[in-house]
Amino acid sequence: MAVITSAQQSVEIYTKGTKAWFEDKREAWVSATCLSNTVNDQSVRLVFQSDNEDEKEYVFEATWADIEKTAGSKLPPLRNPPKMEATDDLTNLSYLNEPAVMNTIRTRYLQHLIYTYSGIVLIAMNPFDRLALYDPDIVQQYSGRRRGELEPHLFAIAEDAYRCMIREKTNQTIVVSGESGAGKTVSAKYIMRYFAMADDQDTKARKKKSDGGMTEVEEQILATNPIMEAFGNAKTTRNDNSSRFGKYIEIQFDNGANIIGAKIRTYLLERSRLIFQPETERNYHIFYQLCAGAPSSEKRELGLGDFSNFHYLNQSGTGTVLGMDDAAEFEVTQRALSTIGVSVQLQWKIFRLLAALLHLGDIQVTGRGDAMLSESDPALLTATRLLGIDHNEFRKWIIRKQIITRNEKIVTNLSPTQAAVVKDSVAKYIYANLFDWLVNIINDSLSCPDDSNVCNFIGVLDIYGFEHFKKNSFEQFCINYANEKLQQQFNQHVFKLEQEEYIQEKINWTFIEFSDNQKCIELIEAKMGVLSLLDEESRLPSGTDQGFIQKLYSNFDNAAFRKVFKKPRFSNTAFTIAHYAHDVEYEAENFLDKNKDTVPDEHLTLLQTSEFDYLKEIMEKAALNQPVPTPEASKRLSMTSRKPTLGSIFKLSLINLMDTIGNTNVHYIRCIKPNEAKVAWEFDPNMVLSQLRACGVLETIRISCAGYPSRWSYEEFADRYYALVSSKHWDPRMKPEVEKLCFIILETSIKDVSMYQAGISKIFFRAGQLAYLEKLRTDRFNECAVLLQKNIRRFVYRTRYVRMQELAVKLQCIARRRVACANMLSLLENRAALTIQKNWRRVVERRKYLAIQAFIFKLQAVSRAYNGRRQFELLRENHAAVQIQRLVRGWFARKHYKKQISMVVHLQSCIRRRVAHKELKAMITEARSVVHFKEVSYALENKVVELTQTLTAVRDERKAALDRSLQLEGQVKNWSDRYEKMERKAKGFEERLQEPTVPQAQWNTLQSEKDSLATDYKKAMDKIKSQDKELSQMLEQIAAQKENVTELQKSLEEANERANKPSNEAEIAELKSQIAALKTQLGQALNMSRKPQPQPQPSASTSRGLSPAPRSIRNLSPSPASFLDTDSLKEPIHKRSISPATIAMPRRSRRNSSTDVVKTRPKTSIDAIRQTDVLSSNKTPRPTSVDHLINILGGKSVTGENGESPEDEIHSILRDEDSLQEEIHEGLIKALKMPLPSLQNPPSQKEIFFPAHMISMCVTEMWRLKYVQESERLMFTVMDTIQKQCLSFTGDDAVVPCAFWLTNVHELLSLLCQTLEEMEQGMFQGNVNGRRSAAWQDFEKLVRSVKYEMQCLEDNIFHAWMKELKKRLSKMVVPAIIEGQSLPGFITSDSGRFFNKLLTGSSQPTYNMDELLNFLNKVWPMQIQYNTTRIEEWCKGHDISEGTLQLEHLIQTTKLLQFKKACASLEDIENIYDVCWILSPTQIQKLISQYHVADYENPIRPDILKVVASHVVSGDKSDVLLLDSVAIDDTTNPFEIPGPRETRSQKYLPAWVSVFSLSLSLKCFMFVLVTYVLCF
Repeated sequence: MAVITSAQQSVEIYTKGTKAWFEDKREAWVSATCLSNTVNDQSVRLVFQSDNEDEKEYVFEATWADIEKTAGSKLPPLRNPPKMEATDDLTNLSYLNEPAVMNTIRTRYLQHLIYTYSGIVLIAMNPFDRLALYDPDIVQQYSGRRRGELEPHLFAIAEDAYRCMIREKTNQTIVVSGESGAGKTVSAKYIMRYFAMADDQDTKARKKKSDGGMTEVEEQILATNPIMEAFGNAKTTRNDNSSRFGKYIEIQFDNGANIIGAKIRTYLLERSRLIFQPETERNYHIFYQLCAGAPSSEKRELGLGDFSNFHYLNQSGTGTVLGMDDAAEFEVTQRALSTIGVSVQLQWKIFRLLAALLHLGDIQVTGRGDAMLSESDPALLTATRLLGIDHNEFRKWIIRKQIITRNEKIVTNLSPTQAAVVKDSVAKYIYANLFDWLVNIINDSLSCPDDSNVCNFIGVLDIYGFEHFKKNSFEQFCINYANEKLQQQFNQHVFKLEQEEYIQEKINWTFIEFSDNQKCIELIEAKMGVLSLLDEESRLPSGTDQGFIQKLYSNFDNAAFRKVFKKPRFSNTAFTIAHYAHDVEYEAENFLDKNKDTVPDEHLTLLQTSEFDYLKEIMEKAALNQPVPTPEASKRLSMTSRKPTLGSIFKLSLINLMDTIGNTNVHYIRCIKPNEAKVAWEFDPNMVLSQLRACGVLETIRISCAGYPSRWSYEEFADRYYALVSSKHWDPRMKPEVEKLCFIILETSIKDVSMYQAGISKIFFRAGQLAYLEKLRTDRFNECAVLLQKNIRRFVYRTRYVRMQELAVKLQCIARRRVACANMLSLLENRAALTIQKNWRRVVERRKYLAIQAFIFKLQAVSRAYNGRRQFELLRENHAAVQIQRLVRGWFARKHYKKQISMVVHLQSCIRRRVAHKELKAMITEARSVVHFKEVSYALENKVVELTQTLTAVRDERKAALDRSLQLEGQVKNWSDRYEKMERKAKGFEERLQEPTVPQAQWNTLQSEKDSLATDYKKAMDKIKSQDKELSQMLEQIAAQKENVTELQKSLEEANERANKPSNEAEIAELKSQIAALKTQLGQALNMSRKPQPQPQPSASTSRGLSPAPRSIRNLSPSPASFLDTDSLKEPIHKRSISPATIAMPRRSRRNSSTDVVKTRPKTSIDAIRQTDVLSSNKTPRPTSVDHLINILGGKSVTGENGESPEDEIHSILRDEDSLQEEIHEGLIKALKMPLPSLQNPPSQKEIFFPAHMISMCVTEMWRLKYVQESERLMFTVMDTIQKQCLSFTGDDAVVPCAFWLTNVHELLSLLCQTLEEMEQGMFQGNVNGRRSAAWQDFEKLVRSVKYEMQCLEDNIFHAWMKELKKRLSKMVVPAIIEGQSLPGFITSDSGRFFNKLLTGSSQPTYNMDELLNFLNKVWPMQIQYNTTRIEEWCKGHDISEGTLQLEHLIQTTKLLQFKKACASLEDIENIYDVCWILSPTQIQKLISQYHVADYENPIRPDILKVVASHVVSGDKSDVLLLDSVAIDDTTNPFEIPGPRETRSQKYLPAWVSVFSLSLSLKCFMFVLVTYVLCF
């Protein structure tokens, strides 16, 4: 009864409209729709109509007995719903049958989806077209992803094997099989490339190059592909790059999952291709590459020419391959050989051996009975010369053979045919050993030297698929034998996985029997199998192919092997073996020769004794790998020695391969060739179906159908079939349990409990049960539709009746309604008027209240701010008054002093210059004597001692300055605490003010304090006005002083003219005496001016530091230095530009004498500056400008005592390079407090650029004082420190430092360029001839190198900055723009499916738009709108118009998803392409094919998918799938360095910068500048 019920259930599925499959000769299977289902007690009759245009009718008739006997397997296979026909895994199909599998593969292939899963197998269709599926960004997408997360891909199989190796610590094997032309070699190549290129971020121990590239071992592994393809691949009728051998590559990994080596094993190289190629096929690629790519000189040496000149290459009439450049491929092969360690010399030895083989093929063997070979045959001479053997001996054993008996050796002649066979066997033997030698060299180069480091390996097996031709020989026999072994292993593996899943789900099951091909394997490899009989016949001296075939007939033509071995009817030289995929008939012709493949011993001896060392090496390795055993003692000596045959070698290697695969975890890739003509995107159903049967995919499905082929998770089952039961069981408000709901559905729908099994996480169904459930589901939905139609029709007719009945009543009510409406309108208007009045009054009163409240708040803020500013201004004015008094008094003292000695100083300058010229001449004469050198040495020793003392004093003063800075910091902290207390006190007062009542006494006290403060403020304003008047008077005096200076300059020029023309010696002597007197007076005046003046003690109210920047003219000092503006400073400097000819000349420093110096006086001008710093150390330091240093120093002279100038001190500072560099690096770069970017209070330009200006001033003075090499070292050290400082920051901390130092470096570059232009102008003005000296050219080279290094530094900082910005933005952009839902009131949720109502969950994006734009606003402030619109407005607001174009892809993708695609017409499809103009056809096709259809939507029709796929044009390079990815670490885009800008040197140096020596040197620089101005 159960069987009958099952049969009836199977027949009930075929209702009207059900689609099924029927066999067809042309299309293999065609779809048809059921028209009628006629069932009676005895038989069943089903009528179908074809879905094609021909509308052919198909009729299925069968009796109930037949259906019960076959369990419904003879019924027409059902077709899957359109929603599931493009699934990426065949096991997900509702109806798992042969036509359904083929239709799914065809549907995906026509959509340009070439990969499909079938359980553990990946089916790969060859597109015969180039696809963008193997780019580096695709590799990184699959890295670390689980199988099933992305589209099917061979990278997913490779990643699965890699993860299994890491997780389970077991070896893995990826078996890539398929017939010739299916794409096995390319797939294996891409798998190895994936292992080399994939970036495993989860494995921390994995090593990568610093630039992110592949390691050397990985590059060598990929380099093996061109080598193996060149020497082992050839063009065939089915494939332009067919592998003519099988290979198993072991990629070795260490404990850290790093590739440390590889090994290659090869199987069954097609030796016969070397000597013969069928029509339209080619020999191995390397021969054509050598003929096309070898240089002309090597071609002449090797005797090479066009390929058509050689017999081994011109037999097929085809020598070129479309789209393949043999010359370019030859270069690729050479590079690959170099990569694995084969030297260029050894490569040309290989090419020499290949050329010798080509010449061997051209040897002409003539004769009728006996073979004849001319001694002068040019091919013979060339071949033997290249092989390094005796041509006479080689010629002798080509046409003769030697038979060794017990007593003598017999030499006989060979026939021409036999001689040609011997010649070709020698060529095949040499090439086979060359191929094995290459494999050994590759293994030696790639394998890990220490086997203990190899933890696991992943093997990639690229082996030939099942072959069946019109004429099948020994090669096809071995290939099909290997496929039989692999298929047996595959069936066992699939069956094992199937049963493991049953055990894991804990369901009741029994072992399933499946057909095994063990009988066919025993026929081939048994003790008396085909291979054993072939070896036995091969070892007989008189063995023939006919004898071998007769042994097969006698041993296997019986009942035991009837199913696997068959004798052809019309042939006595062939035999047929029934393989798992197809019956193949083999021709026994040449079986013995191909199996033996032996070379005469005479030729072996001749080759082993060759003078060509490389050939000798190959033969020695061949002899070691295949030793020849001696015959047994019991056998006759004349018996042929038992050399290993090709069949036995292949059998042994195949057994070893199966053992290796059996010990690993296996992954399968089946490559399918879609058509025989190799046309892109053409699908031949019959050809694909035969390959599916041959590769074992359908066998996997058959094994699965034998048990429980359909398995659904509880959630998926409940989501699809919940409608089969009452809604009370699945109402979401009741929160039903999923498993309980599933059991209710099963008990209601399937009465036979043996038709399904419930596991832990899945429900397993027998074949046909899902089809029955689909039928019930369709019937249920049809019933619901009928019920809806019935009630809707009832509602329509009843509504019509009610309307007719109520029409009269409504006519009567019209008048009443109008009256009522008028009354209602009046009431509504009154109510609206009242409401408007109420709300208007409320608004008016609230506005008044808010205005009063805002006014009170503003009044309070203004009052508090006024009191704070008044107190601050009072303190500041008091301090400023003290400073002004001090500066004015110093100015009057200096004015009096200058007025007395100005003329004397000018006169001294002129006379000293004249005397200096004379002394210079005397010094030049004196310098040539030995005595002078001793004096100079003694002077330098004194100078060293003096500098040592000075350095000690400077260090002590620096220590004191540091202590003083600590004290000042304490004072600042104390004042900060006091300020905080005052602020808290003020807040307390404010709180008290907010109290409702204030005592009268307190109010009077506050009022009196306010009046006193107002009085003080008025007095302070009056005082400021008086000081402004005094300041204006001082400015008038300064103008008068300028006029005096102009007159003094004129008188100085006249004095210079008189000094240049002395009248006689007496006048010179008189001038000298006057100079001595003036020196004495000047020393006295200097001593008087340097006495310390009493300083006023600062009061408590004026002890605060000055403001960070001068705010008014009162901070300026009316010193003489202020008489000179910027233009007057620039002019003398240009006139005194350094001559390039003197840049490299050594400078003799002036010797300082300290014998007459009083201990209480400062020795030098630097000591005077230090003394000034000490005197002013009780004041809090503030940021100050070097422009004001002369004003702050008071009335100090610009020259030192005893004629000493600040320039000498500058020299002493610049000579101490270490101290100067340390202060610049530590104080000015590393310890620098960079101004933070702020929108409310942005830093000024000088606060940002002062490091660049300080460094530029130091370098400029070094150039001026001829310290060229020191300046070079300083600049390179500064640049190195800046680069290290910028690169030391990471993340968000690197944004501000990189931007700060990038601007400073460019500012420094601009300043140096301007300084160079000024020096160049001065050089041309001072050079009469207009020629550039050699020293100037060296100086220009130095400057060019410095400019180049600074530009490189800008480039490095810029890329480091951009890298950190990219990292930050890359984490924010996708969550903010795609996932962020920032639009108020419009929040979406994923609740479209039924089961999503049962399970709740939420996920929020990591970042939103506000965080993204807040990060961008660190650079550009702007208020932003929502998502894409906000990004567009932000780009427009910041003048980044090209940024909006990048959003066009996202905008058009959104438009595409909003189109109606399910019921679209051809015109709608064209409209999609018009609207989405920026998307490529491949991108549109990908989006539509991946579109998820909801339950309430109709699925997208296959004809629409075909139309969309037809727009994709193969070969169009512009038609890409993925947009160009922007790597985060990518720095390939060059940084366009802007040109130097126009800038002015600023002498601003904040006081908080800890650079003591640098500040002293800058003060000295200013003194030198002022001295130059006064002198000229």
